[in-house]
This record gives sequence, C-alpha cells and structure tokens, in this order.
Amino acid sequence: MIDLAGQVIVVTGAGRGLGESYARLLAARGAHVAVHDAGVARDGSGMDPAPAHAVAAAITDAGGRASVHVQNLATRGGCEDLIGEVVAEHGRIDALVHNAGIVRYHGISEAPMDEYSVTMAINADAAWWLCRAVWPLMRAQRYGRIVLTTSDFGLRAIEGADVAAYSVSKGAQFGLMNALAGEGQAHGILVNAICPVAATRIFRRAVQPQELTAASVAPGVAMLVSRECPFTGHVLRSAGGDWRIYQVTASRQADLGRDASPEDVLEWATRPVI
Repeated sequence: MIDLAGQVIVVTGAGRGLGESYARLLAARGAHVAVHDAGVARDGSGMDPAPAHAVAAAITDAGGRASVHVQNLATRGGCEDLIGEVVAEHGRIDALVHNAGIVRYHGISEAPMDEYSVTMAINADAAWWLCRAVWPLMRAQRYGRIVLTTSDFGLRAIEGADVAAYSVSKGAQFGLMNALAGEGQAHGILVNAICPVAATRIFRRAVQPQELTAASVAPGVAMLVSRECPFTGHVLRSAGGDWRIYQVTASRQADLGRDASPEDVLEWATRPVI
C-alpha cells in the first residue's frame, strides 16, 4: 500500500482542477501537502489567494494536514520563495509536483507578442527554478521525487493545434525531466512527468458527467511521488482510466553505410515496415 505519512509534498496550482485532486489524494494518503496557488486566471492574469485557502481548509477539515502558499511563480524569486517558505515551515521537502500552468489559444502567427514569454514563465521557467531550488535539499536528503507536467501537445504533432507557446512549454518540461532523471539517479531522486487529459477549465470540448475527471489522474501522481515509484525519466499519461507510459524509442533503424545518399535515406524512410 502506498503510504505517504510523514512526507512533505509541494503541489503547485493546487487550488483547482488537477492540482486540487492531487492535493486531496496525497493528503488522504498521509502527506502534509503544501498547497500552492496564486489564484490566477487561465491566461495568467490576476491573483486570488482564496482557492489555495479553500483547498487547504477542506483537507484539514477532513483530518489531513496542509499549508497555504500563494507565490507568483512567474519569477525566479517567487519560485525560490515558495521552496524556502515550505522548508522554513516543515524542515524538508520529499516531493515536488509542478502542476501550475497557463494556456492561451493561438497559433504561432496569431499569438500576441508577449504570449511566448508569459507562457514559458509559468509552464517552463518555473519548473526550472523550482527544481533548481529544491535540488540541493533533495541531494542532501539523498531522496526526492519530482513530477513535472507535460501534454500531448508537447510530445507529438496534433493536427489543427492552436496552442503553439503552450506546446513549446510542455515540451520543455519533458526535456527537463530527462535531464534531471539522469542527474538524480545517483542521489536517490526520481524525476518523472504526468501527461493528464482531464476536463478542467482549460479543456474546450464538451464532456459527459464523470468523463475525464481530474480525480482519475490523481492516483498516477500519488504513485509517482511515493517511495514505491519504480522508474525515473518516464511520462505517465492518464485519460479517464486509460493509462500509458511514454518513452522515446526508435520507430525504425537501419545501417545504410557511411556513403549513403539522400535518396538512400528517403528510400529507407519510406520503406513499408514488415
């Protein structure tokens, strides 16, 4: 049984949707959850501490343990302040789940001038600064779990996609996962990513009741932050009960020799797979 008793786990963007579901389940499994949420709109504007306070209150009312943190993660300072605040309060961090993210719906030609920088600040840069801040602590502990958040939009081509900046930011977290998974193995730190498909406030198509719920993703995150997690450098995709593990693999391979021509490469690349 996965038991998180005694562990301190930071969940960013935990005031609503996926993050709230993660926080509630981790607390139910015994963790002290550092509930972070700056209370921004889905495009990153505004700030409201109420969602973080509401989730933390619900956890404590249910007999769990939670603290509230409302830093703006769009800056390096905000990320470092969050990690520092949690450490000051609890003395350790066993796991970090970077769930906070924003999305704006534009292709590359239609995106406003600030779209790339604003999206990257929360979705990708914050992941870097949070990991950088918590890394020395986890190395000293010789233990840690980090869960980043990627997306199908950042992992593969989706026809008709109109979230260019978002796709780049989610692909960046995949790259960071790979880098830190390799770096962390010698120090007892496992780094994976969740690829959630859930009907949260950024989801656009109509869904049926109980379809693609955030709660259906949370068990995967609970496994990834646990001591029982069996791997590092993997993407765990969850979509309404459908689970998949992603890794980069070669789809085809051949030795074409040192003198291969462009035509040789084309013929090999288009050859039917038997």
